[in-house]
Amino acid sequence: MLLSRLRVPGRVPDEWPFTLPAVQQLARRGLKFTAPVTFLVGENGSGKSTIVEAIADACGINSEGGKAGTKYASRGPTTLLGEVVDPELTVAGLRLLHGPRLKRRGFFFRAETLFNLGQNVSGRLGFWDEDLTEQSHGEGFFTVLDRMVSGPGLYLMDEPEAALSFNSCLRLIGLMDHVAKEGGQIVCATHSPILASLPGAQILELNGEGIHATEWEKLQVVDHWRRYLAKPDFYLRHVLAE
Repeated sequence: MLLSRLRVPGRVPDEWPFTLPAVQQLARRGLKFTAPVTFLVGENGSGKSTIVEAIADACGINSEGGKAGTKYASRGPTTLLGEVVDPELTVAGLRLLHGPRLKRRGFFFRAETLFNLGQNVSGRLGFWDEDLTEQSHGEGFFTVLDRMVSGPGLYLMDEPEAALSFNSCLRLIGLMDHVAKEGGQIVCATHSPILASLPGAQILELNGEGIHATEWEKLQVVDHWRRYLAKPDFYLRHVLAE
């Protein structure tokens, strides 16, 4: 483990994102990581991406997506939560995230900004050589994942399934498992019941009550998919015009 806990010391602002139940709970109680792979699962707006972005800021990784210890034109502003959250790092985490800049091992795979990132860093030393614009969306995702998510390091992901097929999601599960066994740690915000099925992963569900640890079988998104695939009309009748 590299990152063991998040906490927010002192008082927090009375403004978004601190109005989100998940962030309020994080501020009050902290958030403990118990496995090499952690999934944050919840509806849009529940705070998944906000928390992952804050971890990136606090650990010296560009919250717009990118690599620890590097600077480039797409550098984004620090998030409000990222300004106050305090990450508790293990000895290995301190070495890999706050050691010599060129030896730092961390990457934030953020789906919505990945191709903007590629315009700045494709072909640069320490990144990937391929031009992402010459690949399909899913192929580009795996070009980055295969090159940047490997070995010991902290790897943050925000909806990496966005461009991936069913089989590619399974391939990503294999990559996550391999990285975890090599001493890496992954924190992933996702809507995918496929990714969240990784055996041994910590699953945290975010909702209107805050954050709670759960099991894959008990996830609301898993229940919805099961019901939908069994009887889509039960859902479609509420959204399709008569």
